[in-house]
Amino acid sequence: MNPITSDPLDRVRYPIDEWALVETEYAPDEQGVAETNFAVGNGYLGLRGNLDEGRGGVQYGTYVNGFHETWPIRHAEDAFGFAKTGQTIINAPDAKVIRLYVDDEPLVLAEADILRHTRRLEFRGGYLFRETEWSTPSGKRVLIRSRRLVSFTDRHLAVIDYEVTVLDAGASILLSSQVLNRQDVQDEYHAGMRAAANAFDPRKAEAFTERVLEPKLKRSTGGRSLLGYQAASSGMTVCVGVEHHLETENSWDESSSIEDDLAKHVYRVQAKAGVPIRLVKSIVYHTSRGVPARELADRCDRTLDRAHAESVDEVFAAQRAWMDDYWARSDVEVAGKPDVQQAVRWNLFMLAQATARTDGHGIAAKGVTGSGYGGHYFWDMEIYVLPFLSYTAPIVARNALWFRYNMLDAARSRARELNQRGALFPWRTINGEESSAYYAAGTAQYHIDADITHALMQYVRASGDTEFLKRGAIDILVETARLWEDLGFWRSNGDKKFHIDGVTGPDEYTTVVDDNLYTNVMARANLWYAVQATRELAADDPEEYGRMVRRTGLRPEEVTGWEHAAESMEIPFDPHRGIHPQDAQFLDKELWDLENTPESKRPLLLHYHPLVIYRFQVLKQADVVLALFLQGHEFTAAEKRRDFDYYDALTTGDSTLSAVVQSIMAAEVGYCELAEQYFQTALYVDLADLHGNTTDGVHIASTGGIWGALVNGFGGMRDHGGRMTFNPRLPQSWERITYRLTVRGSRVKVDLEQDTLTFTIEHGEGFTVWVHNQQWDLSADQPTVVPLPHQGPRMTGRAPTTSDIQGTLRADGSVITASIPTISLERQFEADETTA
Repeated sequence: MNPITSDPLDRVRYPIDEWALVETEYAPDEQGVAETNFAVGNGYLGLRGNLDEGRGGVQYGTYVNGFHETWPIRHAEDAFGFAKTGQTIINAPDAKVIRLYVDDEPLVLAEADILRHTRRLEFRGGYLFRETEWSTPSGKRVLIRSRRLVSFTDRHLAVIDYEVTVLDAGASILLSSQVLNRQDVQDEYHAGMRAAANAFDPRKAEAFTERVLEPKLKRSTGGRSLLGYQAASSGMTVCVGVEHHLETENSWDESSSIEDDLAKHVYRVQAKAGVPIRLVKSIVYHTSRGVPARELADRCDRTLDRAHAESVDEVFAAQRAWMDDYWARSDVEVAGKPDVQQAVRWNLFMLAQATARTDGHGIAAKGVTGSGYGGHYFWDMEIYVLPFLSYTAPIVARNALWFRYNMLDAARSRARELNQRGALFPWRTINGEESSAYYAAGTAQYHIDADITHALMQYVRASGDTEFLKRGAIDILVETARLWEDLGFWRSNGDKKFHIDGVTGPDEYTTVVDDNLYTNVMARANLWYAVQATRELAADDPEEYGRMVRRTGLRPEEVTGWEHAAESMEIPFDPHRGIHPQDAQFLDKELWDLENTPESKRPLLLHYHPLVIYRFQVLKQADVVLALFLQGHEFTAAEKRRDFDYYDALTTGDSTLSAVVQSIMAAEVGYCELAEQYFQTALYVDLADLHGNTTDGVHIASTGGIWGALVNGFGGMRDHGGRMTFNPRLPQSWERITYRLTVRGSRVKVDLEQDTLTFTIEHGEGFTVWVHNQQWDLSADQPTVVPLPHQGPRMTGRAPTTSDIQGTLRADGSVITASIPTISLERQFEADETTA
């Protein structure tokens, strides 16, 4: 994907507001994207941005983190160790629905005479606001307002505040509030909406043909209804409860009904002109891996009782207070660029909605906004999202790492299944078991072990939480180090080197290779982390060290082995070109001619067999470039520049994980304009649906990468080895960015301008930083103002492309060629004629 150079949004439909995503008109053909971008959630529970009336939608989604069904993976040709059981997030019963009828006419926005319509996703308030004015077939004007939130203070609770007012005449109003099991049952308004979902796209979730949710409980009392289910295969249970409260001065009556898959509470109101009808719907979800639905129903009752004790306005006030604290820790202010500011805050708001109340669960690739990637957890959460959490919400980062720690036994079992010592974390999972049916681009990504340890050590350095490490998390370092030492091989070709063969790096267009640079560099860091942590624990706390030894069976000679492997790790380097090959064989391949590949053939994975892609030098996402960022202290400035020049030309950007890292490293090596373009591309990945799959949910790793592109890229912050350094790269057209970092309990505000960098301690004590290699001791007494004589190299012109590489020579004298592996229609016709 070519980087974008300007704001891609329709600013008539989506006007600029620095504190809200605003929609000013209803577009039926764009509802899939809108449902994602206007979703609300808290990391545990997520409600897609479907209209309250439950009609005209594309994916009616309600997701509870970790609530999944399992299914047997059927390999066409099976082999030992292949993943056996798939896991897919379940679409939980939909409690968002409030159908509206006026004089028996239903409100269906796609067909109605809409006088005005707006929605606002409020970043400060943490809720979705909607307002629609409708002219009914008889000419009556009806105003509908609603507020919807998923609570950050009570993770099981969601609230819909729905108000209807007939503006100019009396009318008969019917409100049908419903809970519908959409996983297994489609209503009459949903028929045909998912036809396009049958097209091939491995990024989508698997579909079920058998019933998933087996009814276990139904209960209706007064304005409260509960439905309970158990997943047919995984055995997980869920209970959803709703309670209603109607406020109006109009006369009304009510009735309830409940079935296995549908609960209804119906209000009939004789509305007078100008007299509002307000329905408050409290919604709660509880899930479990095995607790019976009746027990979950009791929990729902207690949560609803607690919610009933508060007014709806108090619930929204508590949400605003939580958001105020969040923005005080997490906001990134971009002065003088309101369009960028709006998009930045949307990305940061989505980070909150994906992570805040995970509370013992992982962070899924789509958070709780959609079913894309089956609701799985991947390595990119540790690399792209955990840095944001470690420096803004350490307790949330700790919870995410604790979730990985709780997977350690399953990771040990997986390593044994692959004939390895130690632990191998699954590439994609919900319950801790490997769920990737395609091992070449899945299981073979052993680098996930190193990614998790990288995130763990980054958290420990940022937070100072050494207790978390020594009281259990150090076991992750021990078991992953064992895996690397056992996986690698010693070879001697002059120098004795440690090699890692048969693995896949982050780039999924190049699989099962030897000495993938990213994997080797990150594995080396993993081994060093384990060596240092175990030796420090032995010296500083012999008692905890003894407990760790008893848990893991660690022997002192193992640590020596890790040290030797780290010291001798093979780091591929091609002296002829002066670059680091992505793997041992990568530079032997020919180039894919990206410059002449039509957009209709992007992304490549949807148009070419993997074996076709694997034969070329072409990247789905940054691989070596990601290593340059994460382990930047291991490379010289000149190496970074040469590596970036080479690999940026080969990168398709088919992965949303790529643009943010390309932006960070483009800024560091001096491609200022390109860095800003990549940033813009990442910024609008979902807001502008740049990859064509936003319907399936927000790309949460990319939202985390936006924070990284601002703080690590333009802000130039690095934290290698616990040494916090700043080498800013603010774009020349930008006035200032301001962000906060929480470091070992202290919060510092960082103001970056073109000629100064100012640090202000807002909470806690001062600490030491380095700016352009000069030490600065920050004090809580007064701001520290650092003059900036420059902001790094600023190169003019474009970065190299494939045409710059094509025609050059390899070390053996062979010429590098570039092509597109496509048989033209003319050639195919000639072949057919010859055969005939």
